[in-house]
Amino acid sequence: MEYTIREIQKQEYPLLDNFLYEAIFIPEGIEPPPKSIISSPELQIYVKHFGESKDDWGLVAEVGGKIVGAVWVRIMNDYGHIDDETPSLAISLYKEYRGFGIGTAMMKEILTLLKSHGYSRVSLSVQKANYATKMYLKIGFEIVKENEEEYIMVYYL
Repeated sequence: MEYTIREIQKQEYPLLDNFLYEAIFIPEGIEPPPKSIISSPELQIYVKHFGESKDDWGLVAEVGGKIVGAVWVRIMNDYGHIDDETPSLAISLYKEYRGFGIGTAMMKEILTLLKSHGYSRVSLSVQKANYATKMYLKIGFEIVKENEEEYIMVYYL
């Protein structure tokens, strides 16, 4: 599958709401939450006022002119928060575009971008049952904390 990865444009920031919803891990056999869940404060920190901070960076993946995935970071007190200098990462792809290497390519691209802007590490939170955990480990993320349900992972740039 041919795809392009590029920086997200300001007029595309509202799409992050869709990708935030897509990023919610839903285990097999579990009913997905309503889309309105993304308006909760603990999820809004990922997207609200995106682009207004110098630490907001994002990329999108396009297939045939359609945006099919996004990866973005910001310094926020989210589930993957490490400290106030380390951006937290969110990534998602529409289901029908998963498994083609697009997510891995987006991750590598955002890591390169962050390194070029002088960041020393990036963090994320992932549920232990999420298949993406394997991708993060393969790319080089390390588990630095865990609880019953999730890992906090860090990639050192």
